[in-house]
Amino acid sequence: MSRKEREGPETEQEAAVGDSPFFTGVGRDAPPSEDPDRMEVLPVAPRPGTEAVLDGQASRYFALLDASVGSLQQRAQQLIDRVNDSRKEDHTVMSGFRESLLLKVSGLAEQLEERLFHLYDLNNELIQERLQELAEVMERVGQAEAELRQVCRTVEAAYHDLCLQPET
Repeated sequence: MSRKEREGPETEQEAAVGDSPFFTGVGRDAPPSEDPDRMEVLPVAPRPGTEAVLDGQASRYFALLDASVGSLQQRAQQLIDRVNDSRKEDHTVMSGFRESLLLKVSGLAEQLEERLFHLYDLNNELIQERLQELAEVMERVGQAEAELRQVCRTVEAAYHDLCLQPET
């Protein structure tokens, strides 16, 4: 416990200690020792004829002690409740973060998909142009091949005519 916490208002237990004959010489009434956080309990001899009074005071002390224990249990439960509330709040924040992140990722995925489709369209146009050019080239090659065959047949026919003619 820090010194500032000890300087604050009295707790129920400190108030009960001040009223109890069992704790005389404890805390503020005790002379300061070397360790300021250490409390010493000094025994007090019962006075003759005060035994009945002590029984009443003892039961009062134990009632105060039970109240202090109950108070500590209540504070512990409050701390546990605060931790659980904090965890619920963290869970809510994380769920919200997850949802917003999913929305952003979905939006980015859609944008990427649109860009890909746009690129596919551009590439399809280029491919169509190239295929059209290829078809035109293949048609010209076919025409050149047909002309070459015609030339070959003509050369072959001319060769046969030359070869078959008698020598004069």
